[in-house]
Amino acid sequence: MLNIQDIIDEYGEDLVTMDDYDDCIMGVCERFGQTPIIAYDRSAVINKLINNGMIHEDAEEWFSFNMIGSWVGDATPCFITTSTFEAIP
Repeated sequence: MLNIQDIIDEYGEDLVTMDDYDDCIMGVCERFGQTPIIAYDRSAVINKLINNGMIHEDAEEWFSFNMIGSWVGDATPCFITTSTFEAIP
């Protein structure tokens, strides 16, 4: 697991994080000309919602409305969907 304090020390205190989801952080997303942002593992966030008592459908809806659907400025975190696709040679 990444240490959020190490990330803040590296990138600054302007990073926006979600309370109680540090264990779902994949890293930092850096984009040309924009502020670095925290990148969360989408599946880990959904699984955490399920582990906290939601059924899968409710977790997806909560995530879509309250997490993906939340804008808190240019430092709004992003969510990474990992792929199992193999690279084409």
